[in-house]
Amino acid sequence: MEKSKKALPIVLASALAATPFVAVPQAYAVEKLDVSADNDGAGKESDYDIKFTLEEDLSSGDTITVDFDSEFDVEDDISKKDIDGIDVKKVEVDGNEVIITVDEDFEEGDKISFTITSGITNPDDKGTYDVSVETENESSDTDEVEIKKSSSSSSSNSKNDYSVTLSSKAAGEKVSLKLGKISLKGSDELETSSTITVTFPEKGMLPSSIDEDDVKVNGSTAKSVSISGSSVDIKIPSGADSDDYITLEFDKSAGIENPSSGDKYVFKVKYDGTTYESDEFEITKNGSSSSSASDSFTVNLSDPGAGARTSYTFDADFGSKELKEDGELILEFPSSDMVPGILTASDFLLNGKSAKKATAVGNRVALVAPTGFKATSKVKVEVTYGAWISNPKTAGSYTLKATVSGRTLESKAFSVGGSSVNPTPTNPTNPTNPVPVPNTGTNNSTATIALTQNALGKQTGVNVAIKGLGVGLQKQRDFIEIVFPVGYKVPAYIAPANISVNGVGANFVAVRGQNVLIYPSQDIPAATSANIVINPAANIVNPAVKNTYSISIFTSEERGLLFARAVGVGMPSPAQSKPVTPTPQQPQQPSATIPANSASFKVNTANFTLHGKTYPLSVAPYIADGNTTMVPAQFFKEALALTTQWNNTSVAVISGTKVVKFTVGSKTAKVGKTEIQLPTPVVLKNGMPMIPIRTVTDNLGYKVGWDAKTSSVYVHK
Repeated sequence: MEKSKKALPIVLASALAATPFVAVPQAYAVEKLDVSADNDGAGKESDYDIKFTLEEDLSSGDTITVDFDSEFDVEDDISKKDIDGIDVKKVEVDGNEVIITVDEDFEEGDKISFTITSGITNPDDKGTYDVSVETENESSDTDEVEIKKSSSSSSSNSKNDYSVTLSSKAAGEKVSLKLGKISLKGSDELETSSTITVTFPEKGMLPSSIDEDDVKVNGSTAKSVSISGSSVDIKIPSGADSDDYITLEFDKSAGIENPSSGDKYVFKVKYDGTTYESDEFEITKNGSSSSSASDSFTVNLSDPGAGARTSYTFDADFGSKELKEDGELILEFPSSDMVPGILTASDFLLNGKSAKKATAVGNRVALVAPTGFKATSKVKVEVTYGAWISNPKTAGSYTLKATVSGRTLESKAFSVGGSSVNPTPTNPTNPTNPVPVPNTGTNNSTATIALTQNALGKQTGVNVAIKGLGVGLQKQRDFIEIVFPVGYKVPAYIAPANISVNGVGANFVAVRGQNVLIYPSQDIPAATSANIVINPAANIVNPAVKNTYSISIFTSEERGLLFARAVGVGMPSPAQSKPVTPTPQQPQQPSATIPANSASFKVNTANFTLHGKTYPLSVAPYIADGNTTMVPAQFFKEALALTTQWNNTSVAVISGTKVVKFTVGSKTAKVGKTEIQLPTPVVLKNGMPMIPIRTVTDNLGYKVGWDAKTSSVYVHK
């Protein structure tokens, strides 16, 4: 029965006529909708690929509605497992509408691509039918789907159309891929700039982007490549124009990764409305190629001994997962007793850069990638010897795990408990906070460093005489570190045969920038000497600029500088430098009998005298602000035998229970808990803090005198 039509009341009509038009809020609709059937045969069940572009953001929990023409048969049991290409919370069916609640966020301009893989049957009659798509925030757009007679279906929808060739069938491995040869149906030929769409079995197989140089169509480099969900759109290059077949090749560098689960899969290639399904191929969890899989990285140890302190080094490839700036890499060691309670980020290197942060919980160490870290799936991890990671205490075979963005890789097994081998340290750290050498009757005040050649720019040998080690060194595990100042040329490799320790060739030599790390072939007990001879054949080259340079000595077992010595290059010894006349506020007294236990020095001369012998200082004493004598912290340790600890930021000088503390750059010091003002700030010269001498001597009970005869300052108890 036809509905009656009634005129509007005259008053209401007049009111509407008199009301000005109000702007209607802008409505947004999905754009560039493309709906295509995997099988366009009448009455056939088909997969449906849906692609469109958002004009408005789509958030997790929002819906996408696909409305099929009433002639389609839409089953009501379609579930989220039947939606491939996007993350889905749930799926509901209302008549011929498939309502998909998404489980991820999308932004305006994003391209949405997914496939309904089950539950849609084509109309029984050939013809053109509408499929509409809308989102919770946008109105619908409609695309037409052409359905043909079942017998003339242009889609093959059959197995064994073409082969799949993978460089490996191991689960989770990054692979190269070849699809084809695919013979095109009917009279189809490839056209330049047309699109071939490859649908991968899983979205996780694809990286975020693929370079066109990594994809070839019939042997020619693709014109462009774009990724949307589990699909890759490839623009056909001119070199493949008019071909009646398709062969697609993806290089390993494209970043394609096998599914993480062992199962059987197929690829789908679509061109000009026809979808071609590949042979079924199988991915194995423990495939024959697993020995070369990216998750079987090799761990290198500097010492494989059970319970030994060691460095760990390995290269891992996380496939489609990338470690990015401020991203987290988690290391899982075999046991928690291997990991110290306190970690230093600089002891962990990611692609050669110190980690931004390092924290430990049990056997897990979380590393944060540093600022400026270039996003990559390939990460070289170096846990340096200075991290104090140790091996398991029980001999056996172990593995290490590494995780990035939820992707966990497990190393090949490595053995612990065998005899030590040549260590391969990667980036040992500089020692910190010094520990004084025990008073054994010999100390490093008499230690020396000498060059065999002091000419500018010439190869030189180096002789280092350590008079006493505070902590002994174990052969093949511990090292002596010689730090050459900027200006010296240190080669990237030095053969162990060119360095000896106590007359025996070194076990191993590592070079890190200006630092040379020497691993002895024999144990060196505490409180004994160590003589290191570096031959000129090691190819260490003197600076090209005339100056005095300070060479520093550390060991892996003592926290802090062991000692440093100044060497002259292209100039006379610093001892020949002309002293300056002291200012009125320097110690001024007539020449007198100097106590036998005095240590003396001259201003602007980089050495001191003790018991009639002269020893070098890393930096010469000098006068600051016209009236304050500044001496290196080294002087208190080596000339006065005071316990002295320093680094680039602070100094502590200790005598019995009294402690004087300084801060580099500050005019305030502490004597015990009492703050005092300094006449001039503590400064850093060539890595050595310079201290006002009277602040130390006056507070620790030392006396300072002036020897006019030799123009020297002397200090005694």
